[in-house]
Amino acid sequence: MKILVVAPSWIGDTILAQPLLALLKRNNPATRIEVLAADWSAPLLARMAEVDAVIVNPFRHGEFSFGARRALGRRLARTDYAAAYVLPNSWKSALVPFFAGIPRRIGYQGESRYLLLNERHRLDTARHPQLMQRYAALAGPLPAVLPAPHLSSTMEQQQSARRALNLPLDAAPMIFCPGAEYGPAKRWPAQHFAALARLVATPRNPVWLIGSDKDTAVGDEIAATAGGAALNLCGRSTLEQAIDLIAGASHVVSNDSGLMHVAAALERPLVALYGSSSPNYTPPLSPQAKIVSRDLSCSPCFKRECPLGHFDCMNGILPPQVAELMRKQS
Repeated sequence: MKILVVAPSWIGDTILAQPLLALLKRNNPATRIEVLAADWSAPLLARMAEVDAVIVNPFRHGEFSFGARRALGRRLARTDYAAAYVLPNSWKSALVPFFAGIPRRIGYQGESRYLLLNERHRLDTARHPQLMQRYAALAGPLPAVLPAPHLSSTMEQQQSARRALNLPLDAAPMIFCPGAEYGPAKRWPAQHFAALARLVATPRNPVWLIGSDKDTAVGDEIAATAGGAALNLCGRSTLEQAIDLIAGASHVVSNDSGLMHVAAALERPLVALYGSSSPNYTPPLSPQAKIVSRDLSCSPCFKRECPLGHFDCMNGILPPQVAELMRKQS
């Protein structure tokens, strides 16, 4: 049986969808799972044992392109999918499986998708508060314990990534992930990351900053403020290389971001910093993770920028507190 999964746009959400893929394989081990996903997610999905193939979704986030979606659906109609799981809640995300004529089209009710989906689930937020649970519930009743996300990374891949970036092969780095795609309200201040680097960096355990090219400026600020205690790799590594660098980390400190979920899926000791977002909704799914959240009355607000102007939810998480958590994980 072949199944098509329409993946979310965000890296973190794609990782949180992996328990659904694992349940589909568990229910029928012979199932072939193909994932329609953005091109930047392909290296991530290639590290998931459950994924048999990735079909690149050519549409940018928010792009409608009705005709192009219909054309892609008609091309996929020749592949004989038995079912499609549509994880985004938008109307347009359900168009390709509809035009492909896939017999079972499964997803949550939303945006008047009555015609496009023929197996519509009603979302029960009280029963399934976590995004991971909501995705997994599309496969049926949830087991007592859900399979955790897991990304593969071999020693050969890790060494190859370091060689490509001219990094020491014998280091056990502490990796900081200072970015957060959604907005600045999810980012721990640069001066706090710099102060933490000065507290914890050693020759054996250097601090490496990892992020996308959008994080280059904040990485430069942290590296400059840290006075040589942090190396900025933001924008220098591919996502595939970032996975392998994180896999070899002794510790990871991250905002609530896609790379936070990568670190959790690689089972690295992780300190996850939450401000405007909620650890009850998208927690790192790893027993190796420690969550830091001030649990203020104004958070989570889920805003891109602090609506009150003080940013106490993140400013009040102090570097010595994070350093102590890292020490306890050693």
